[in-house]
Amino acid sequence: MIDRNPSQQRIAVIGGGAAGFFGAIAAATPHTRVTLYEAGPDCLAKVRISGGGRCNVTHHCFDPAQLVQNYPRGSKALRGAFSRFQPKDTIAWYQQRGVKLKTEADGRMFPVTDDSGTIIDCLMQTALRAGVTIKTRSPVKQVTATHPGFLIGLKDGEVSCDRILLATGSSPQGHRIAKSLGHRIEPPVPSLFTFTIKDAALRQRSGLSMNPVDIKLKLPGHKKPLIQTGPLLITHWGFSGPAVLKLSAWGARALHEQGYQGTVVINWLPQLSQDEVRAKLQQARTDGGKRAIANHNPTPAPKRLWTYFVQRAQIESQAQWTTLSNKAINKLTQELCQGEYSLQGKGVFKDEFVTCGGIRLKEIDFKTIESRLCPGLFFAGEILDIDGITGGFNFQSAWTTGWLAGQAVTTRAS
Repeated sequence: MIDRNPSQQRIAVIGGGAAGFFGAIAAATPHTRVTLYEAGPDCLAKVRISGGGRCNVTHHCFDPAQLVQNYPRGSKALRGAFSRFQPKDTIAWYQQRGVKLKTEADGRMFPVTDDSGTIIDCLMQTALRAGVTIKTRSPVKQVTATHPGFLIGLKDGEVSCDRILLATGSSPQGHRIAKSLGHRIEPPVPSLFTFTIKDAALRQRSGLSMNPVDIKLKLPGHKKPLIQTGPLLITHWGFSGPAVLKLSAWGARALHEQGYQGTVVINWLPQLSQDEVRAKLQQARTDGGKRAIANHNPTPAPKRLWTYFVQRAQIESQAQWTTLSNKAINKLTQELCQGEYSLQGKGVFKDEFVTCGGIRLKEIDFKTIESRLCPGLFFAGEILDIDGITGGFNFQSAWTTGWLAGQAVTTRAS
């Protein structure tokens, strides 16, 4: 433990999530006294549930120029930040503390234990060894700049500090504190979510998936559709999977403005041209003979999904292939290559919740992640108007901003 003395600079970290913990650890030196305040009963709650309880720590992408392409908001600001602390540094940081990470086929990285508790234990033990004081059930009511320093209002009184690292995620209270200190907030809206498609026949195919598909999102008043390629999963409420979650992130604000209404267009067989799909169906008509259309599937789609396409094309599933008209083949080709679905709302992505919005990035010095408006005030994590697509990118921005802010708050305070 660090020996404490009155000459130590007092650093307050508000928020006990990934960014707050990483920032507190980075700020803990013999010259600082770091106290972390968490409003809830437990710290690192989102870390615990992330990745289905495995914790998707980061992504196996080590080129900052490529890495920033996974952030619908904040990519420009993060480019320099990632040149100073990126996934390689995250991997090394955990490995130095006995936590090894593994890379999955899609680039996501998890602890080899497949247990988010491994990450939580590492962060908690490292923070305590560094001398960080952790106070749970300690919501911060208000913060007043006292020039120099700050006065923090807690439920049981007030404490003073020299510097503040605000890492409250998308919490409205964190936004209120930032606004009280002069900052403007980009309104937060959901960023990672699933698509609600009210089609009973589709929902009966819940659990089926296709990889890859091309998916377009057309929104009223927007000339250019948003496009993504990747795996798609059919759920009890509509569509999910990486392709949908990426679309939800890139279209977050536009979707919010449109009340989550629009048109989803899916090419289920992007590896083939429309003419090639038509030719494949025509060949199936020849090869299928008197077999029922539902029982002879010439596509890589699961059988139950194939029967759904046949149904949507208004073709009798027990009809024989020899009876299929060119008009019906054209209709089925359309469903396979340009199937249209009405988007009628959003769901959530498992138990996780990512938002876009937060502190306006022009008000932040990204060399230090310090406020340009209120000296001594630093930020980290999702409170900033930064969000990434699914795959470990949101945690990486939390580690990066937390580390850089924690290092800078120590330098500033020394």
